[in-house]
Amino acid sequence: MNTPFLSGCAGCPLNRRRFLVRGGAAAVGALSALSGPAGLLAAARGPKTASPTRIRIVYALHAPVQPGPDWPNKGFDFRPVMDRVQRELTRRCPGFEFVTSQASGPEQAGQILEADQQAGNVDGYLVYQMNCWNRVVQTIAASGKPVLYADFQYGGSGGFLVYNAAFLRERTPNVGFVASSNLQHLAEAVQCFTLVKQGGSVADFVAATARVRARQTPRARRWGVRPDALSCLPPEECLRQMKAARILAVRDQNAGEEPAFAGIPVQKVPFAELNEAWKNADRDEVRAVADRWQRTARRVIGVSRPTLEASAAMYLAQRALLRKYGAHAITINCLGGFYGGHLHAYPCLGFTELNNQGLVGGCECDVRSAATMLIGTLLTRGRPGYISDPVIDTARRRIIYAHCVAATKVFGPQGPTNPFEILTHSEDRQGASLRSLLPTGYLTTTLEFDPGRKQILFHQARAVDNDPDDRACRTKLCAEPVGDLEKLFREWDQWGWHRVTFYGDLKQPIHALADTLGWKVLEEA
Repeated sequence: MNTPFLSGCAGCPLNRRRFLVRGGAAAVGALSALSGPAGLLAAARGPKTASPTRIRIVYALHAPVQPGPDWPNKGFDFRPVMDRVQRELTRRCPGFEFVTSQASGPEQAGQILEADQQAGNVDGYLVYQMNCWNRVVQTIAASGKPVLYADFQYGGSGGFLVYNAAFLRERTPNVGFVASSNLQHLAEAVQCFTLVKQGGSVADFVAATARVRARQTPRARRWGVRPDALSCLPPEECLRQMKAARILAVRDQNAGEEPAFAGIPVQKVPFAELNEAWKNADRDEVRAVADRWQRTARRVIGVSRPTLEASAAMYLAQRALLRKYGAHAITINCLGGFYGGHLHAYPCLGFTELNNQGLVGGCECDVRSAATMLIGTLLTRGRPGYISDPVIDTARRRIIYAHCVAATKVFGPQGPTNPFEILTHSEDRQGASLRSLLPTGYLTTTLEFDPGRKQILFHQARAVDNDPDDRACRTKLCAEPVGDLEKLFREWDQWGWHRVTFYGDLKQPIHALADTLGWKVLEEA
């Protein structure tokens, strides 16, 4: 990581465009000039072979047309995407031959490896993570061959971040990676396979992909942020309010107490109790809530009036349980409850309502993230947290926080309301969820609290855009991280995919709270 690299055309007569379009020895020479160490240059300039560099592309996915709910979404057709990758790499990488396979897990990946080992004619692998959790790359990496690991963004990003972080932590010697929305960047990384073909080591290959990625990533910009007056509680008062709060965890059909989270009591509530409250919701109030949502949304697409009313009844059910237990937060195993027939409406719109009121509605019965939301909301005197599944795009030097729900009052209950749209839940195109068009130009703080580690995971970013891409979750807040984007790839295997984002500069208040708790702040960027 500390090896210097040449940027642009320093010391090289070819610019990037000419590097890409000129084939054969010129392309290899340009790559060599960007590679750095003298030994690597010599390897790249060594005797050339007449045979092409043969790369197998392995797409890690469920099926060519997605059969069920997952990122990107049910029914997504991967075939045009795979065709485009094949076409673009063939065009941009002269002297290469690409063969393709698909694998849904380790067994199919092992069969691909076995066949290639018998044939003995594959120089390396490009593993493309198309769906999130198909464990394919681990098997391919175990071959010892050079592996380039790529993220199909808004498709495989969760698995890519988690699995790639494990490779980085374990210092896996033969895996380089690409996390760019630009296929040209993928092609430049693929050309690094030439180094091994011409006698270099797999370590040379991995180092070259890192330098190419660094060159492709825009430099951090100097930018200002919009004024944002934030008044936080003193840490001692925040801790007192945490102990007086309560989180409801609706995970399955079990009831009872769970261990407290950083002093916050946690109460298990069964699906049946939430469902009963949903059935008993006042019908006049249900209609009034649905009317308000329909009137204030910028648009409603694909969501019927009965579905909207069912979601309003779910919001009233969540509110009723919070009142019954004297709780400040509720987190629900929404997908498990919905697909298991235990719940008859998604809780997404209800979560937005609660978060706008200074309470907490948290996704997927993720108690840690719900507790992080609660702590942040208490600390900031009412600002809501936003649970997300992040995506990192080096092409734009961005992290994209994606989920099918978010608050519309990011500065607290008394603050302004930003526009929103009511759409189906993205992964399965059912129910009702929300796209919040979040404010831009502000500094955000992203957190996760973990009592077991006695750590607070922390990074900051400037909100710059909302991405309307139809793939993956509905709300997508794009932000430019403060700090080292490369470092931001490293903690996902230890902390999981979820992060919780707040508007405002919480750096000093979070460090003060950590000092009071006796914890440490881990700055992941």
